[in-house]
Amino acid sequence: MHYLTLLIFVLFPFSLFAIDFIKGADISWVTGQEKNGIVFKDTLGRSRDILDILKNDYQMNTIRLRVFVNPTNDWGNGLCDINATVKMAKRVQQANMMLMLTLHYSDSWADPSKQTPPAAWKNFNVTQLEEAVYNHTKEVMSALAAVDVYPVQVQIGNETNDGMLWENGKASKKHMVNYARFVSSGNKAVKEISPATQTVVHLSNGFDEALYRWNIDSLIIYNAQFDIVGMSAYPEYRNNTTVNDWEDFNNDVFANITSVITRSKKPVIIAETGMHYTAEEQCRKMIADMLKKMRAIKNNMGLGILYWEPQAGPGYNRGYNLGAWGADGRPTQALKGFIDSSKTSTVIAVKKQEFISSDAIYSFAHYNSANSLKKYLHTPVQLYQANGRAIYLGANSKLLSTKISKGTYLLRKK
Repeated sequence: MHYLTLLIFVLFPFSLFAIDFIKGADISWVTGQEKNGIVFKDTLGRSRDILDILKNDYQMNTIRLRVFVNPTNDWGNGLCDINATVKMAKRVQQANMMLMLTLHYSDSWADPSKQTPPAAWKNFNVTQLEEAVYNHTKEVMSALAAVDVYPVQVQIGNETNDGMLWENGKASKKHMVNYARFVSSGNKAVKEISPATQTVVHLSNGFDEALYRWNIDSLIIYNAQFDIVGMSAYPEYRNNTTVNDWEDFNNDVFANITSVITRSKKPVIIAETGMHYTAEEQCRKMIADMLKKMRAIKNNMGLGILYWEPQAGPGYNRGYNLGAWGADGRPTQALKGFIDSSKTSTVIAVKKQEFISSDAIYSFAHYNSANSLKKYLHTPVQLYQANGRAIYLGANSKLLSTKISKGTYLLRKK
């Protein structure tokens, strides 16, 4: 009888492992910035790779990238086609960071004011649009899988406050059922390529409980298939709110988060946030407070926070000023809000508890990436959660982005 034995309690540097909470940034403009000769500097003025700065100076572990269907070569759009996304995704993987995708299902920006179908889909009916969502999503996921990259999360649409793919998917025009079909179609394509990847429905105005009650609750009524509720949360985008009102703003956002979780039973992530680059101290405090409140949500239902295009300097791309890089070309104090001094290291604690035949039960004291843990198992295994769902760890596994939560697992030799 073979017994698989393991007893590990090791202290490693912070940057080596994915942790139990997403802290990250959308940096989709980087491809265009680098193409135009922009060099990123740290606070000391040293030229460094942007991923290195975000990861090792600000404890970020996740990068968010947007994908357009057939974009132009306009650098202001970030060159966000599939090929550019795959190249950047490989850089994210090589930096040992997690990847989040935002699929816009448009040739350019999709947001609350516009959800324009790609030109090639212009005359599609609802059934054809549903199929197009599936095919595009699968094409993106397959392109990433071909280079062994599997996102931890994928947004099915971007800021779909009133649905997507207008007019057929415009929820307020009595097309909520179509919107739900499109979300489920994208979800299906994601899961077929990477079952461990979680799907996100993302709305703006995270402070607006009525919006989320109408949109998310209706999607659930129409049986839309998705895993996570995503929010944008920018204080300056709310009427009569300034950078100095960030505390009241955060309180309203998290009151809504509590409400969403209670009703939907789904976890929440703040997929976008930011503040004017001159309000660096207010922004630092806002981010730190968001992180504290997110971590305090019970049952790990608060998944994390991402800053939108922090590496954008003042006025970048025709006037964007909510980045976190100053006029001197260096990061402002804002991103220090992501630094958690109590998280300067990550402990992997795996303690043998009991043997059952050739299987073993282990207790995991922290969240860790399956890919990192695999290095110390030295053999392909399966982890079984209490509900029986298997997490595969092994050289040829496609589920390496799966995160292992606290708890007791059955560790079974494959």
